[in-house]
Amino acid sequence: MDYDETFIPVVKPAIMRTVLSLALSCSRPMHQLDVKNAFLHGTLTETVYCSQPTGFVDPARPEMVCRLNKSLYGLKQAPRAWYSWFATFLVTLGFTEAKSDMSLTCFSRSSPPCSLQQEFAMKDLGVLHHFLGVTVEPRPSGLLLHQRQYTLDILERAGMTDSNPCSTPVDTQAKLSEDVGTPVADPTAYRRLAGALQYLTFTRPDITYAVQQLVVYTDADWAGCPDTRRSTSGYAVFLGGNLVSWSSKRQPVVSRSSAEAEYRAVANGVAEASWLRQLLAKLHSLLAKSTLVDNVSVMYLSTNPVQHQRTKHVEIDLHFVRDRVAIGDVRVLHVPTTSQFADIFTKGLPSATFSEFRSSLNITGG
Repeated sequence: MDYDETFIPVVKPAIMRTVLSLALSCSRPMHQLDVKNAFLHGTLTETVYCSQPTGFVDPARPEMVCRLNKSLYGLKQAPRAWYSWFATFLVTLGFTEAKSDMSLTCFSRSSPPCSLQQEFAMKDLGVLHHFLGVTVEPRPSGLLLHQRQYTLDILERAGMTDSNPCSTPVDTQAKLSEDVGTPVADPTAYRRLAGALQYLTFTRPDITYAVQQLVVYTDADWAGCPDTRRSTSGYAVFLGGNLVSWSSKRQPVVSRSSAEAEYRAVANGVAEASWLRQLLAKLHSLLAKSTLVDNVSVMYLSTNPVQHQRTKHVEIDLHFVRDRVAIGDVRVLHVPTTSQFADIFTKGLPSATFSEFRSSLNITGG
């Protein structure tokens, strides 16, 4: 083992959507630069040797190896070596790391430094139009983010280019179980496609001009898993009218009531909102704060010191949400189920409801 650490911060999609939303609402230009051969700039702290490159072998000493001074593509520690060097260099220019996420660095002076191009071989990509496989198209009302080519590639990989589309992604009556159905012939290919679909969710919303207000919708499908009876939590976080973060995740434990399942979902949504508040504070964006929930029991529990036998199982989540409410970071309000957009992340919906909620999430048909 020739390395000790390989971890580097990876930017969250929510950060990129939040920055795009803020830049758009403030009419800020979005410029894109690319560092050529970025990983080759990283300095290694470990001693690493490699074979002599093909075509450059010393005929007098073919058995000798090369000692690396810089990282190479393919080394496990190459990403971390690059990040460590680049982050340190940015700090010397006056950038500061966001405490909420180390992948975001900010520069708050009136004019940005030009030292990056003096230090690195940079490619000026101009106005933002494409990044990480996502296409950015300007529209009169804002920006359209899409992954059309990536979607077509997934369909071709799955052999489904001639398949007919469905009106909803999940049937309202479907309850998938481990014991139902025939196992897939190639589990690796299935996992690969599942991972590709996960990345496809990057471009769920369009980004539009909006007033800056942070709103979180949370919901839970109580005991929805037929195998474990665990609930599915979902939340949707809006910055202004822009959907910047969302989640659909199976809860780790069984909930004894719908209120308990909802409260765990609220805690997840409040945690995401708290993180986004720190991020927005770093970006000097002031906002109002509201966390909207469609369960009356949760609303009462979050604002009143009610404690009884059935709430012990969610005690940590209970105190966490109450603390955020007490200091004024969030407000928990009631939302009618007909307007609970987070439902789309927890269970199958009728076609009309699904289409209505999809439109409310700023998703346009392709």
